[in-house]
Amino acid sequence: MMDLGAYINELGTKARKAAIEMARVDSATKRDALMRIAEAVEKHSGQILESNARDLAAGRAASLNEAMLDRLTLTEKRITAMARAIAEIADQPDPVGEVEHSVIRPSGIRVGRMRVPIGVIGIIYEARPNVTTDAAALCLKAGNACVLRGGKEALHSNVALARVVSETAAGAGLPPDAVQLVGVTDRETVALMAQAEGLIDVIIPRGGEALIRSVVAAAKVPVIKHYKGVCHTYVDADADLDMAQKICFNAKVQRPGVCNAMETLLVHEKIAGAFLPPLFAQYRQAGVSLRGCSKTIEIDSNVLRATEEDWYAEYLDLILAVRVVSSLDEAIEHIRMYGSAHTDAIVTRNIQAAERFVREVDSSSVMVNVSTRFSDGGEYGLGAEIGISTDKLHARGPMGAADLTTTKWVVTGDGAIRQ
Repeated sequence: MMDLGAYINELGTKARKAAIEMARVDSATKRDALMRIAEAVEKHSGQILESNARDLAAGRAASLNEAMLDRLTLTEKRITAMARAIAEIADQPDPVGEVEHSVIRPSGIRVGRMRVPIGVIGIIYEARPNVTTDAAALCLKAGNACVLRGGKEALHSNVALARVVSETAAGAGLPPDAVQLVGVTDRETVALMAQAEGLIDVIIPRGGEALIRSVVAAAKVPVIKHYKGVCHTYVDADADLDMAQKICFNAKVQRPGVCNAMETLLVHEKIAGAFLPPLFAQYRQAGVSLRGCSKTIEIDSNVLRATEEDWYAEYLDLILAVRVVSSLDEAIEHIRMYGSAHTDAIVTRNIQAAERFVREVDSSSVMVNVSTRFSDGGEYGLGAEIGISTDKLHARGPMGAADLTTTKWVVTGDGAIRQ
């Protein structure tokens, strides 16, 4: 039987050595390596799709739900998008070595903060093979090494992708162990990674709330996370209703099984009677199940009555909770009580209402007249994201390469001594 502790220790030790080497790699070499990786991912798409087909067959045999199967599925189009994301990361400015707020003090010393790699990043994720390439590319861009632990549902896909990435990176002059995949799916490896002090510098879990809470409970290593995405859209009394209908439909239906999909719709009572019936018809045509408050049911008696649990729910499915509110204040209070600080949006033509919403809703992404589905590193210009953080320390919201760096003070002078 494999000694899992020794196995994770070996991966971490190799990653730690690779991280020291990665910190020395210049920007041009990193860019060239990432461009080669992007090309290699597309070149080997046939092999990757064959591996993904094995995972999908196993997933269907295990009765995975449609949302999980959607996250697991790779297509030529998705592989092209993965390669494009890697190329976009390659072309971004290198955050490493950037000096912020360099100033000369009265003593004559110059003080600044330099961005430096974090070191070794551990990524623990579920059935999303694209995380393998996104995470590896972002870690390499920021001068880090990474240890990737994907879910058992995507094992064959992840192995194929990680092999392409690591072999291509090594061929381009990066350390061979800069990208490593945990090749076993025992649950114990999750806790072992989270406890690998001195080897892994930070853990970033991506997946369901249960996975993330288990990582946090076990962790001795710092964790950057969000537990779930209970995303709201509030349609204000002064909303453009045609715009609002398009935004609300997109936010729920375009891809319901992801963390930035809308889970609760809030509508001002002044426009609810005109706005909700045509939107509900559109939702039902798309297969959305509706659960609403008493005022919502007065407008449409076919809506199921929402329970208290529905307001907290991250459905990740074609299910939507709907509440009619009397004011912007009530909408903000609802989000404060039930939200997850992930992404919340307002649809309005009232500038004052928009400004209040942005100021008072304490979420990692706050949107005005935009679908919550835009809460994504690629859409924000990061190329891809390592994850979305709802924490308030280090990083918040979609995280790109710059968020995988830390800073150190750099102080220079010409023989200065303190008086």
